[in-house]
Amino acid sequence: MKVAVSSTGPDMNSQVDPRFGRCPYFLIVDTDTMSAEAVQNTAAHLSGGAGIQAAQLVAQTGAKTVLTGSLGPNATRALAAAGLDTALGVSGTVKQALEQFKGGETKISTPSSTGSGSTYGAGAGTGMGYGMGRGRGGGRGGGRGMGLRRQIPTGAYPPQQVTPPTDVATRSDFETLKNQMSKIQEQLEKIQRRLDKLEK
Repeated sequence: MKVAVSSTGPDMNSQVDPRFGRCPYFLIVDTDTMSAEAVQNTAAHLSGGAGIQAAQLVAQTGAKTVLTGSLGPNATRALAAAGLDTALGVSGTVKQALEQFKGGETKISTPSSTGSGSTYGAGAGTGMGYGMGRGRGGGRGGGRGMGLRRQIPTGAYPPQQVTPPTDVATRSDFETLKNQMSKIQEQLEKIQRRLDKLEK
């Protein structure tokens, strides 16, 4: 198995560099043969995004695990996305770090599947909610339905008799809902026109 170690130098006797994104070298070591290849970290001097670029560089070497001192959040996500395991808090020489790793003394963290997925899920949920609002809003119209404490009347139930809103917040909500309904109706009209053209 190939292991990538952030290193201060190009050989196994070099110290482990605690800075993953800014280390001068990565030593790519085959743990079966202990043969090592020094790869210069071309991202070390970047003004920004060094962690992400370094993670991509390591992933291209075929390494499956990274031994280093610390990782920033961007590098952590990039390595997880590439499917690499990580071990943090590693120190000493590269050779010592590898011996501890092979001896099972190093705590390994596996990639996390949380993150962007949940973000996109939240975005999709918002979109669906808006769509539902549009479906209800078209129909009985009139700000009258919206103004009754935000109760949207349906065909089965008549609107309740309530005191008209007098507070500023309710009037503001009323105007906002009216504007939203107008925009939605415009969108529906545009969609209908497009459908009419397609049917011809």
